[in-house]
Parts: sequence; C-alpha cells; structure tokens
Amino acid sequence: MISFTLMMIFAAYILGSISSAIVICYLFGKGDPRNQGSGNPGATNVLRIAGPFAAVLVLVFDILKGTVSVYASFLLGVDAISIGAIAIAACLGHMYPVFFKFRGGKGVATALGCLISMGFNLAGLLLGSWILVVIVTGYSSLAAIITVMLAPIYTLFFKPEYLYAVIMLSILIIWQHRDNIRRLLRGEESKIWKKGKVNE
Repeated sequence: MISFTLMMIFAAYILGSISSAIVICYLFGKGDPRNQGSGNPGATNVLRIAGPFAAVLVLVFDILKGTVSVYASFLLGVDAISIGAIAIAACLGHMYPVFFKFRGGKGVATALGCLISMGFNLAGLLLGSWILVVIVTGYSSLAAIITVMLAPIYTLFFKPEYLYAVIMLSILIIWQHRDNIRRLLRGEESKIWKKGKVNE
C-alpha cells in the first residue's frame, strides 16, 4: 500500500508539472509567460498576455490537475492522510515543474482543484471568497492570499480530516505569493483590470 501511495504521489507531481500556461501561450503564439507581464505562468498573467479565452483554458486545466489527482485517489481507496500528500504533490508539481526547469506558478487553481474533490461545499466557499475579494479590490493576488488563509477555517468545519493537508497547502501558496505581498504593502501590485479593461 505504501508503494502504491508513493506511486500516486509521484503521478500527481508529474501531472502538476505540465504547465498549461506555458503550453497554451506558445500555442497562441505569445511565447513564454514567465518572461512577460508578472512573470507568473498562471491564468491571471495569461489573461493579460493572451486574452480571456486562453486564460480560461489555463484555469480549467490547472484546476483539473488537482481534481484528477485527488479524485482518482478517492476512487482507488486511498486514506485521507495520503490524499493530503497527493494534493500537495500536485501543487508542488505546478509550483516547481520538472518539465520547465522548476519555474512554475503559484498553485492557487491546482489547490482549488484538489479541494473540489474533497468537497463541493468547501470549494464553493473558497471560490466565493476569491471572487468577492477580486470584485472589491481588483487584486487577484490579494484574493488568493485571503482565500488560502480562510481555507483551514472552512476545512475545520466541513472536512476536518484534511485540516493538516490544507494548512500545508495554504502555507505553500502564501510562500509563493511573498513577492506579491511585498508589492501589495508598497502599493505596487497590478490589478486584474483597470478602468474597465484588462490590465496589460
């Protein structure tokens, strides 16, 4: 069973390492998103670089990386602690992809995908929190930071068996946003849109 769990963890990391932002930006003729905009290979930066359709494709695929990894584990009867490790592996793959010189994204969408498989009520609260903060502030990064800070609280009420895994995911994602936090404190962070348009 241990060897099977390790195999699932490895598979989740490999799946997470497929950077949809990089692949889709190249397919759209926009080049490497890590060298443009915010430099982050995620849906928000792709929105700025390649437009809404490309960004939606990136968002959906990044969510699926987490959903497939965790839901497959459920179907195969993996225990809660191991599922937490598999979810973390999928996010680590997105953050440090072996196929792209370990330069990846922040892991927010992939973490959401993991949480969707853990429970729709949990995922719905997190998605609602993110949307609310974006609407109020316009900052995708601030929305992600606040949402992952709330994630352990939501998990405690709805899926307490995954609390420690979600805490670890939250710490990882906040760490990935450390530069965004500095820019937010300095008032230098870019918003998703500006004056009704996507911020270029």
